[in-house]
Amino acid sequence: MAVYGLDIGGTKIETAIFDHNLNVLKSWRIDTPTEDYQVFLETIGQLVAQADSYTGERGKVGIGMPGLITPKGQALSANIPCASGKYIRDDLIKILSRPVALENDTRCFALSEAISGAGKGHDRVFGAIIGTGAAGGFCRNGQLDITGQGFAGEYGHIPLPADIQAQYKLPVLKCGCGLQACVESYIAGPGISRLYKHFSGKHISPEHWVARLKQGEQHAKTVLQCHLDILGSTFASLAKFLEPDVIVLGGGVSLVDEIVENLPQAIEKYLFAGFRAPLLKRALHGDSSGVRGAALLGAEINDQ
Repeated sequence: MAVYGLDIGGTKIETAIFDHNLNVLKSWRIDTPTEDYQVFLETIGQLVAQADSYTGERGKVGIGMPGLITPKGQALSANIPCASGKYIRDDLIKILSRPVALENDTRCFALSEAISGAGKGHDRVFGAIIGTGAAGGFCRNGQLDITGQGFAGEYGHIPLPADIQAQYKLPVLKCGCGLQACVESYIAGPGISRLYKHFSGKHISPEHWVARLKQGEQHAKTVLQCHLDILGSTFASLAKFLEPDVIVLGGGVSLVDEIVENLPQAIEKYLFAGFRAPLLKRALHGDSSGVRGAALLGAEINDQ
């Protein structure tokens, strides 16, 4: 039986149809409706109906989307505001008339990379996306580590260390989650722009920062060092809590060579003396890893 993976982002929805061996048969992307909840649900229904029409069967469905599901079943999603506060899993089951596997998109990414991506062959894999936001998931022996409340892996909401804040005289920023000084506000793509403005007084995009870094501009180099200190400290905390064999990196920030190449040393700076950082690898499946992980969950949960 075919399985459909849907990776719902704040701007795009990627839908992919997989066969039972997880080979992609067809995939496509559309804009995400984020303001009207009924339109959002109807759009998901239409995408699954299109997949059914293509396969000629009622496929299994796995969905990944940003945000969290509370223990009561309500969605919390800053990127898809119309879904916040809604019982989205129940509503999707009704509109699709079939069981639905629903998980945070970064956890789907982690599962995909642990099973068939850069983490394959390792027992303990942490998948970390650093793009518009920063979040991840932990897998053991090819299985996603499922927790009672479902927010494990939200490393982007570890607080900024006081010593780094003082060293660089960083402002204490309020995060979109409601907490203060979450590292996501400094290490994700928008955070890089904030760091550059802090050190130079000028606002530029992360892409322009990379260009200036390659040109050897001093402000850009200071941003890199500050970013490495924050990310290195954060991943050192992850290593102390979970001791992953490998951290698989995804998202736009993971494509910056200067960050990836210097990150192991930055992590070890905040570990115990004599201990090494986990392996660091870029995602094998890139920005399609989330939809693949969603399909994996769909196949697994619906088989139970």
